Amino acid sequence: MNREELRKRLFDEKIPRAEYSLDGGLPNEACCLGLNDGKWEIYYSERGRKTGLKVFASEEAACDYFYTWLTDSLKNMGLI
Repeated sequence: MNREELRKRLFDEKIPRAEYSLDGGLPNEACCLGLNDGKWEIYYSERGRKTGLKVFASEEAACDYFYTWLTDSLKNMGLI
């Protein structure tokens, strides 16, 4: 899936918007997906830092990984 399909899927599944960013950046305590120098990055943003950074060459691979990572994390925390 691409980023817009991911955005729609997360919205449709009522995943709490405060838990993620699909536009990169450094929001406080959020799972993030962003494009940086032509590569897709997935990380957890905390205190202005990227932790657990993973880099992907394709948007599809990054979005698929992000969806699973985010939903599994939120299920483990009992948030969904």
